[in-house]
Amino acid sequence: MTMVVHSDGPAREFLSGNEAVARGAWEMGVEFAAAYPGTPSTEILETLARLPGVYAEWSTNEKVAIEAALGASMTGRRAITSMKHVGLNVASDTLMTMGLVGVKAGLVIAVSDDVGFSSSQNEQDSRFWGRFVHLPVLEPADAAEAYAMTRDAIVLSERHEVPVLLRLTTRVSHVKRTVTTGARAQPDPRRHAYEKDAKRWIMTPDHVGRRLELRAQRDAALAEAAAQSDWNVITPGSDRRLGFIVSGPACHAVREAFPGAPTLKLGFSYPLPVAKAKEFASLCEEILIVEEVEPIVETELRAAGLKVNGKNALPLQGEISVPVLQRAVGKLQANEAVQRTAPMANVFPRPPTLCAGCPYMGVYFWLGQLKEAIICGDIGCYTLGCGEPWNAIDTTISMGASLSVAHGMAKALEADSKAKPMLAVIGDSTFLHTGMPALANLAYQGTNVTVLLLDNRSTAMTGGQNNPGNGRRLDGSPAPRVNFAKLVEALGVRRERIRVVDPYELPTFFKVLREEMKAPEPSVILTTRPCVLTEDFERRQPLKVDDDKCNGCARCLDVGCPAITVRRRERQVRSTGKVVDLAWVRIERAMCTGCDVCAQACARGAIAP
Repeated sequence: MTMVVHSDGPAREFLSGNEAVARGAWEMGVEFAAAYPGTPSTEILETLARLPGVYAEWSTNEKVAIEAALGASMTGRRAITSMKHVGLNVASDTLMTMGLVGVKAGLVIAVSDDVGFSSSQNEQDSRFWGRFVHLPVLEPADAAEAYAMTRDAIVLSERHEVPVLLRLTTRVSHVKRTVTTGARAQPDPRRHAYEKDAKRWIMTPDHVGRRLELRAQRDAALAEAAAQSDWNVITPGSDRRLGFIVSGPACHAVREAFPGAPTLKLGFSYPLPVAKAKEFASLCEEILIVEEVEPIVETELRAAGLKVNGKNALPLQGEISVPVLQRAVGKLQANEAVQRTAPMANVFPRPPTLCAGCPYMGVYFWLGQLKEAIICGDIGCYTLGCGEPWNAIDTTISMGASLSVAHGMAKALEADSKAKPMLAVIGDSTFLHTGMPALANLAYQGTNVTVLLLDNRSTAMTGGQNNPGNGRRLDGSPAPRVNFAKLVEALGVRRERIRVVDPYELPTFFKVLREEMKAPEPSVILTTRPCVLTEDFERRQPLKVDDDKCNGCARCLDVGCPAITVRRRERQVRSTGKVVDLAWVRIERAMCTGCDVCAQACARGAIAP
């Protein structure tokens, strides 16, 4: 990751969108930052944590983070909270009320939508939240705009006493460009105070009515601000047959594919500047709305009486690239030449996999063989258990859903004598995020589910961030470490049904797994082994294959370790007529961590240090 230099004056830096957001917030005197890690937003907080004068924390979930940021704002400290799109769903309960109470010091909510769903369980459009909650929405197209809009968002937030939604996408968050940065504006200590105001900060029914009236007044003021904003720009163009109304990074595709076309680029996209859109419409014979991903602007402009095209030509999912845009325009104009864009190059598929030595591999080695069980998965590295070679997971819905879905299934099948055993798999960080209420409910209802709580002392999928389960804060300072066994017992699981095992010890883990699956009540198997990418992990001597002992049975490949590679395959027909696929392997010693799981899986003792 690029180290952001905090210079005293103007400088040119090569920043990603996430780094640029952090830099812009820092320069505006932000003093408080809270987030839960989630791709593609993670680096915003990681960057802020390295800059002086900012308190930064990984909160246990996004709801906690947004509430903490609101609390800081109430005391006169400028604040920012960041999350991925599904994280804003978690924070939405508080978000809805924030739209009423507003803020004191500036507060930016940076939400990064995973357009193209490269690392998420869904694709959604966070611009809806602006309309739902009555918050202004800014949409940067690249890192330079992310930096500048973050600065403007703080000003806008304080001017109208409202949180500002900064809507990023994966491309904006991760793509880098040169940004001209400045110096930090030092916070004004005279603003640092909490002022008691029951009618504002206590949202009881008798206070809501007045806040709704004030919100309506604020909506009108924000609409005027959007109408006058320099972020909403009309470029007349030279070819007026087709004009584009575009927001976010798709504007670059428009400029590249149709450089002579008129454009209305929306940066301050909500409240929507309808009058400016009507002015733009007078310049064009036809209009195409280019937005990722939902037809939000398109729907609102049609409601305003404008005749526009949009998702009738463009796809309802994924990023809008130059080829996608060209095909859409060709479709509108019935121009086959425009529709025939260069085909995408075929890229050899590289499915995601667990790291060599990952403690989850010992778990999935056995779960993949449990054909008689239903296994509900969750969000994290262990989601990969749904793929080859394990094919172990039956469901993955959202953070913490493994336990609740398993609970619902188990209750629904309770009277079925042929029902399969029910398991749920959840990681330590996800358990702290949203799994605890689900386990409390499961234990309270007495549901017969075997829960595998995988403690690897890390929020691993998003880069190995610290959490309350590993005893370190964001800055590496020591913190109290959650005792998961005691926590699980406090949530209602009987002590006798809480088993702690090392996932590297295959026979022991399998024995405990079988015992707990037979238990007639809720049980938790707590696997403890640090993530291989953390400082707590201890490498062992790499292993190697004894070719004289290996018979090609390929049992070791069921472990799923990327350090094990196939050097020769062979298909044999046995005397019984059975066809057997054999594979002789080698171990890439530079990758091997010496975990010994593959050696335990090998029945012939062909793998050893």
